[in-house]
Amino acid sequence: MLAIRYLSGFTAAGLAVVALTLAGCGDNGGDSGKKAGGGASGGATLVAARAEKVSGTVVTDRDGYVLYRFDADAAKPTKVTCYDACAKLWPPAKTSGDITVKGVDRNLVSTVKRTDGSTQLTLAGWPLYRYAKDDEPREAYGQGVDGTWFAATPSGGKAAGSGSAGSPSSGSGGY
Repeated sequence: MLAIRYLSGFTAAGLAVVALTLAGCGDNGGDSGKKAGGGASGGATLVAARAEKVSGTVVTDRDGYVLYRFDADAAKPTKVTCYDACAKLWPPAKTSGDITVKGVDRNLVSTVKRTDGSTQLTLAGWPLYRYAKDDEPREAYGQGVDGTWFAATPSGGKAAGSGSAGSPSSGSGGY
């Protein structure tokens, strides 16, 4: 009987260790939430802020990363065109929860369903994206890329300035 109790104690302890280990292996988003618009694992926040190499105020995610709009998309009605390789370089700003705003008119903020079923943030109808080459908050290396990518202003317009001039990338960065 003592041997069975002893074995039961080890089995329970072993199962507890396995359960805790598996709990730590779940996908908590890691950096992907930051790179995908700060809203990949829940709600999103849009913030009016200043950014490098861009005139005026732009919109950033809750982590301070600049959000962009793409001229190949459409606002009325909202149309998303950036998928596959494009979406790797220009990750969509996604959300799966509440949206908060700071310095942005909440009435201009909405969402659109992507073909993969995820929900992408929109501003004045324009789908919003991050630029994968913006490594730090308030960088705007995507500004003006290929004459079609622009930092979004709080009204949903295109920001002025040329962030791509100081871009760390070589070659084309747009689609």
